[in-house]
Amino acid sequence: QVQLVESGGGSVQAGGSLRLSCAATGYTYSSYCVGWFRQAPGKQREGVATIASTGTTTYAPSVRGRFTISRDNAKNTLYLQMNSLKPEDTAMYYCAARERLCSFYPGVFSYWGRGTSVTVSS
Repeated sequence: QVQLVESGGGSVQAGGSLRLSCAATGYTYSSYCVGWFRQAPGKQREGVATIASTGTTTYAPSVRGRFTISRDNAKNTLYLQMNSLKPEDTAMYYCAARERLCSFYPGVFSYWGRGTSVTVSS
């Protein structure tokens, strides 16, 4: 049974930092594409960053240069380091995984965590 569990969310002031983690069990994590998605109230879920099994990363333009995605395959854990946070980063952040090539479309990801909330105040 595949399980993804996010942690590390919270409330911070603009300009602050947070580090999100996603612990995975139930599959060979190192062979999967994994990524972070976010959804604000009343908006569609959007891709934030993905990282392939090869280490190749992709970022949304809005977070490039501020966020860093990484993975520790030995620990089956995915991370998202978020710096210089802005109020528009406020959302529920989800960890997701799929067995094949990386994608920025939420609909093609098979496995999802339950999310961790991030709130950035001005």
